[in-house]
Amino acid sequence: MVTKKSVTRVQTGLRLERRTLKVLKALAEYLDVTLGDLVEGMALHAFEGKAPFSPQTLNVIAKLKEAYGLDLGAQDSHGLDDDHDR
Repeated sequence: MVTKKSVTRVQTGLRLERRTLKVLKALAEYLDVTLGDLVEGMALHAFEGKAPFSPQTLNVIAKLKEAYGLDLGAQDSHGLDDDHDR
């Protein structure tokens, strides 16, 4: 049994690449969690060097990336530039 910890959450405004956000929202819907819970879980796993997703969920993510035209990967994360013309 997992002991639940009481936390204080704050509202934040994150700027994310449009297609990335679409994939995250669709994944949160698929997993039946809020977008905030999904991002929080991903961060907590990353902080410990753990993979946040099972192989089955990674397959779902691949399908969502294809559906939303998301062609970015980890290698792109430090080389993104805002497209101000859109």
